[in-house]
Amino acid sequence: MDIPEQLHYTADHEWVRIDGDVVTVGITAFAQSELGDVVYVDLPTTGSTCVKDQPFGEVESTKSVSDLFAPVSGEVTEVNPDLDADPGTVNTDPYEAGWLIKIRVADATQLDALLDAEQYRQLVEA
Repeated sequence: MDIPEQLHYTADHEWVRIDGDVVTVGITAFAQSELGDVVYVDLPTTGSTCVKDQPFGEVESTKSVSDLFAPVSGEVTEVNPDLDADPGTVNTDPYEAGWLIKIRVADATQLDALLDAEQYRQLVEA
C-alpha cells in the first residue's frame, strides 16, 4: 500500500501536506481504492471556511458517494481546478495531481492530531 512517509493522515483517509500555514488535502490511495472509479468531486469554493472534522465536500464513485472531512479548520485558499474535467485523477494520482483543496490553517495546534505514516498504516491494516 502506498503511504508516503512525508505526509500526514486522518482517520477519515485524507492525506495532508503541510507547507507553512497552508495544507494541501487529498484522499489516500487506500480511500480511492475502496471507493472505486471516481466520477465526480464536489468541493468548496475558494474563500470558504472549513471546520475541522466537518464535511467540506463529497467524492462520488461508481460504488457510492462519500463525504470528505476537513483535517483542520481554516480558509480554502485553492481548489484543484483539474478535477472538474478529470475527477479520475483522484484514482490515478491521489498524492500529487489528484489533490483536492488547500486550506490556510486557523489553529496550528490542530496539526498535532494528524497521524504520521506509521500510525496511518496501522489504522489501515487493522
